[in-house]
Amino acid sequence: MGRRKPLEVAGQPPWQDGSGRVPLARLFAMALRTLIDDLHVRLAASGFEDARPAFGFVLLSARNTQVTAKEIAELNGTSKQAATKLLALMEASDYLKRVPSASDARERPFELTTRGRKLLSRVEAIYRDLEAEWARAIGTAGVEDLRSGLMQALDVRYDGNLPPLRPT
Repeated sequence: MGRRKPLEVAGQPPWQDGSGRVPLARLFAMALRTLIDDLHVRLAASGFEDARPAFGFVLLSARNTQVTAKEIAELNGTSKQAATKLLALMEASDYLKRVPSASDARERPFELTTRGRKLLSRVEAIYRDLEAEWARAIGTAGVEDLRSGLMQALDVRYDGNLPPLRPT
């Protein structure tokens, strides 16, 4: 593929730094925003119009285990009250359901419902579609090189472990 002119934002200065390059952090932020926006447009078209970006971290946490408001608050870096509101919204949308705790009667953990599992499955399918679109733009090898480079950088930074997935 030929070199393309760097993208510019209309009416704003370029996103470049002093050396004329766009810093990786800005490119990652733009790419993430684009992927998340495209994900939610496609989720809405698939019948999940009530899904919110904040749901993703909860869904992944609850994929294989029950979660509590305290755990979600710690994950999201929010108060327990904010986590409780998020969980209540997800419960009202039938993505989560409360279940009895095996160890503490005062604790009311949540687990995924069938609809929550369907949402998570649809997210994974959309991610595959988005990666295929990137592959059409930069080639399959380009996508795999990007994935490999990111995995290697994270591997070095975190001593062989991927860091937890957390909202910013």
